[in-house]
Amino acid sequence: MEQIKWTANRMPKSDDRHLSVMSLENIAKARKFHSSFPQYAVTPLAELKKMAGQLGLGDIFVKDESYRFGLNAFKVLGGSFAMARYIAQQLGRDVSEMTYDYLTSEKLRQEFGQATFFTATDGNHGRGVAWAANKLGQKAVVHMPKGSAKSRFDNIAKEGAKVTIEEVNYDDCVRMAAAEAAETENGVVVQDTAWEGYEEIPAWIMQGYGTMASEAAEQIKAAGVERPTHIFVQAGVGSLAGAMQGYFANLFPGNCPTTVIMEAQAADCLYKGAIAADGSPRVVDGDLQTIMAGLACGEPNTISWDILKNHSSFFVSCPDWVAAKGMRMLGAPCKGDPQVISGESGAVGMGLLATLMEDPNYRELREALKLGADSKVLMFSTEGDTDPDNYRKVVWNGAYPSK
Repeated sequence: MEQIKWTANRMPKSDDRHLSVMSLENIAKARKFHSSFPQYAVTPLAELKKMAGQLGLGDIFVKDESYRFGLNAFKVLGGSFAMARYIAQQLGRDVSEMTYDYLTSEKLRQEFGQATFFTATDGNHGRGVAWAANKLGQKAVVHMPKGSAKSRFDNIAKEGAKVTIEEVNYDDCVRMAAAEAAETENGVVVQDTAWEGYEEIPAWIMQGYGTMASEAAEQIKAAGVERPTHIFVQAGVGSLAGAMQGYFANLFPGNCPTTVIMEAQAADCLYKGAIAADGSPRVVDGDLQTIMAGLACGEPNTISWDILKNHSSFFVSCPDWVAAKGMRMLGAPCKGDPQVISGESGAVGMGLLATLMEDPNYRELREALKLGADSKVLMFSTEGDTDPDNYRKVVWNGAYPSK
């Protein structure tokens, strides 16, 4: 069985100029924008008290994004806010004026017209962009990498987007979307990764994700926990991870929770960068085959990379069985705990946490993290069963066993 790999963060720190992207003021704007949607509701924070006791921990909290806007995943938070900020910028206005009512109005159509938003996706981000474009009367073009699930393709197509599955990997789909946008009148790339020269829209997407972090911080406080001791967050290009890390570093300056960044082993570019420990990002190429489709990204977001190397504590590379174990545990919780339907990319935190607490082979990492009876752990289940067939293979039929 493939082993979990890990490293402590020993990378040199930078000037931290990107941390301000996730300032509390910026996130308050994003949350106010999302709150203007009639579909908006705060998603549940599941408290797994019995599971925590079973594993020898103080408490476990899982933010359940399967309820987000009826789209079964958190990604819509980023795409929708980035669209709003782009439209605001084009009109010379502040995003605070970009309410749902205004963005869906005839007035907006007269003042702004229509843009075509291009993106690449493994499923959830593209669905979010397509949904937001549909609701706001804009156009969307979505490219998916080879091997993408038909259910995810169908969900994007249902939103009226032009969608294709290409014979290339995710990172090549990103390049394809960028090239097409450059050749299209009013074409805009709304991509949840950043590279040299393309950082403004990804920063806005990360701010949109901040709504989830802001809700979780309020909910965990309402549950009687002032501050989680540990945050486990998964990473593809690192936009989500950088957003969560950035928000909590701003919320608890000088006392940020111990943050663990987890990746699929087939696409562990952040882990490889952390191992190299020189501060420069690394790239993983090839087919990036993993059940964690949402994490199958080999080229890091430059903004997130900067935030993570300055603030994260550990980087962990997880084989597929870790995510499968987490899916089963969240789907069949200890009696008295709420059930969380978590997809492949959403459940890796639960699988890793349980393995660290139960498997003596990972005692060194458990001790390095200081996980124990006083630990209060926060995780983000970023998607529900967005690939229902694969979800059942794992949860019902025991695919990708951990033993």
